[in-house]
Amino acid sequence: MITLKSVTLLRGAKRVLDGASAVLQPGERIGLIGANGAGKSSLFALLAGRLQLDAGDFFVPPQWRMSEVAQQLPETEQAATDFVLDGDQTLLKAKSALALAEAAMDGLRIAEAHAALQDAGAFDARSRAQALLLGLGFQLEQLDAPVNTFSGGWRMRLQLARTLINPSELMLLDEPTNHLDLDALVWLEGWLTRYEGLLLIISHDREFLDATTRVTLHLENGQLTRYGGSYSSFELQRAERLAQQQQAFDKQQERIAHLQRFIDRFKAKATKARQAQSRVKQLERMERIGPVLSSADFAFEFREPESLPNPMLSLQGLDCGYAPGAPIVRGVERSVMAGQRIGILGANGQGKSTLVKTIAGLLPPLGGEMVAGKGLAIGYFAQQEMDLLRADEHALAHMTRLAREVSPQSREQELRDFLGQFSFGGDLALQAVGSLSGGERARLVLALIAWQRPNLLLLDEPTNHLDLMTREALSMALGGFDGTVLLVSHDRALLRDVCDRFWLVADGGLREFDGDLDDYQRWLNDRERERARPAQVKDAPVAPAARQQDRRAAAALRQQAAPLKKEMDAIDRQLGAWGAERAALEAELSAGGAGGERIAQVGRRLKELADSVEEAELRWLELGEQVEGILQS
Repeated sequence: MITLKSVTLLRGAKRVLDGASAVLQPGERIGLIGANGAGKSSLFALLAGRLQLDAGDFFVPPQWRMSEVAQQLPETEQAATDFVLDGDQTLLKAKSALALAEAAMDGLRIAEAHAALQDAGAFDARSRAQALLLGLGFQLEQLDAPVNTFSGGWRMRLQLARTLINPSELMLLDEPTNHLDLDALVWLEGWLTRYEGLLLIISHDREFLDATTRVTLHLENGQLTRYGGSYSSFELQRAERLAQQQQAFDKQQERIAHLQRFIDRFKAKATKARQAQSRVKQLERMERIGPVLSSADFAFEFREPESLPNPMLSLQGLDCGYAPGAPIVRGVERSVMAGQRIGILGANGQGKSTLVKTIAGLLPPLGGEMVAGKGLAIGYFAQQEMDLLRADEHALAHMTRLAREVSPQSREQELRDFLGQFSFGGDLALQAVGSLSGGERARLVLALIAWQRPNLLLLDEPTNHLDLMTREALSMALGGFDGTVLLVSHDRALLRDVCDRFWLVADGGLREFDGDLDDYQRWLNDRERERARPAQVKDAPVAPAARQQDRRAAAALRQQAAPLKKEMDAIDRQLGAWGAERAALEAELSAGGAGGERIAQVGRRLKELADSVEEAELRWLELGEQVEGILQS
């Protein structure tokens, strides 16, 4: 296991860890959370060996293999599949050993190297790499395409696949969902739940954290606090802990005031001097409880639009794309009405961003037309914020230029005050945009949009670099917005909170999607099964006798599947019982006070539970596949 004891870590003059302690058990799936700038990435760098601690003790088992997503974009002509394969360090080591043994003509070493290659899965490595790529959204024709022909977002997916294929006991994932669409995101969730090592995830996607983690490690004010459970459970536990801390603080303040009143009243009286001095010593020895000092929540709002045309926009036979004669989305027939909240669904590459850019006016229509309502004012958030910003200018310069176009009478102090609402106060308002973090740039774009008082918001992946607090603020701001919203996002929590209807971009067209996000996921699963199923010749209409025979056959299949379903139900109940036991044990560890022997005992039981749960989940999946195979036969 990994242990941190009273660890202090400095980045410049800032203490990102200040006497922090934590124990991370093998096989745990942990969400590492904290505000932007709290030091989460620095902690990852410490675990990966890129940083050295400044004080305290830190231990990672030396035999553990680590896998981490490289943050730099790869620049190579190597084929995508080969690039991913090179991420398997165990396989590379075995290949290298074989090459050396063959060069030395050492028969024993050659045999050992071949055994190591077999253990490393060399014979199915290529298919495993391609399965990862397909799961992350790559198409068959892209599997052997050169890496440098892909865009930045797709190259980061290649880095992620390269990380997943590498066998490891410790995996560090820093915002792995940023460049994924919903299809790939859900696939990744399933993959990570089967990972057997210790998994640490930094993410601001609450649904992703809930699906993939069972422990939450909160980094705040240089301290690490462990909570048993997913992110949603953490929120409830932390709220309760803060309430208890505030109550204890208030109670202690009453005790301090009582002692101080006694001291002030009797310190000058000879008969009470001894008692007064005793109270002074009590005050001096008292371990003070700090008040709950929560930072002010970030909040903003989109100002009321000057008008709300209805319809806002009419799309009539609209073709969208980049090259004349080669539309990506064709024949769009839609009306955008005032007050609508529309989520745009579809896999990457289907044309969601192309549609949004066309509506925003960044791309000309390739066919058809767009008819704007009188007074239409569009606020556009691009997937790449720098498409809307100038790297060499600061936030105030952006606001000043915008104010000259929208409201020339605005004063500089008014602009500074407005930027302050988006946490651009003081020197930060004068810092070059190119040196800002992704989250800061996203907040600046939101500020520029809000200033313009739009009545139609086009938001293309607005949460990519936002922390949980800012995502919540955006959700609340959109909830109070009077205009219309068209939203492209892989953040399911935001889509659920904001959108009441969905459009689906697929197969070169756009249509209304009748359902919610859960229906969309079922639609995706059905679509994948249909694609995987071999083409079947359509038969002639079935006669009544044949239909009766089909019903009897279906009943027989259901009867055959019944005991398997019964076993699946039993596994579900057992998993629930194990989950309750695990939560109780984790709560016991979080509460502190247990001795070393008890901690070891609990750790062993947690490992046993993790192994049992993993085995049961695999059995459940096997049964599910058998049931599906029976019912589809």
